[in-house]
Amino acid sequence: MAIDFEAIRKKLDRLSGATRNRSVMWKPTEGEEHVVRLLSFPDNDGQPFREMWFYYGIGNNRGLLAPNQFGKPDPIQELITNLREDGSKESYELAKKLYPKMRTYAPVIVRGEEDKGVQIWGFGKTVYQALLGLMLDEDYGDITDPKTGRDIKVSCVKQPGRKWAMTEVRPRGKQSNLATSSEKASEWTTTIPNLDDIYTCKTYDELSKIVNDWISDEEDDGFGSDGLDNSSNTTSTSSTTEASSKSYNNLDDAFADLMDE
Repeated sequence: MAIDFEAIRKKLDRLSGATRNRSVMWKPTEGEEHVVRLLSFPDNDGQPFREMWFYYGIGNNRGLLAPNQFGKPDPIQELITNLREDGSKESYELAKKLYPKMRTYAPVIVRGEEDKGVQIWGFGKTVYQALLGLMLDEDYGDITDPKTGRDIKVSCVKQPGRKWAMTEVRPRGKQSNLATSSEKASEWTTTIPNLDDIYTCKTYDELSKIVNDWISDEEDDGFGSDGLDNSSNTTSTSSTTEASSKSYNNLDDAFADLMDE
């Protein structure tokens, strides 16, 4: 098999930090209203946005891309299956804590930040549902279309008494062009960052070590190296999120911090 020099170059760029992955990620600022234009990922089975699944809260790891979603061997998914097959309440509760969580990503042009080009916005289920609902509304349709789409207002507000800020999306009233010129629109639609260059899976052995180390730490709570309950006195397990080395004001901050690795 011939050596893929382009793949080697990308790997070297990632190791050296030359890809500046963090710079393409965008998130709304709490207390401010932003205007963005969403684009569609190319070659994404007809879906405008892309779903990715992460294991979150395993030890000190802020997030681990799940190989299982790509049809690859996945030791964490294997552990989940073993825990469920064990049938005990404790094993089932531990398995639930290991379940991967979905994060959805969309390419965006942030109005006022057009000089940064296409950025990537990651959001949760509520925003995802709202955006898909807009696209299915006959009054709006394909909001990502470069010619007939619409800009979206994005606000991030923390209501009194709530722990996390809530992100809301509202379509602007009129259709508009993506850019002031067809050349700029073409440039943006053909330079959408590749998520596979930003988020990469750890190897099977790397994930095995991470989850085994985490289980070893959990042994103090009554769990053995096989992830099953070995203590007759154990009735519950500590939350895996409490094992993380950081705390966050909201889930957006936690996922944005994935890029620090």
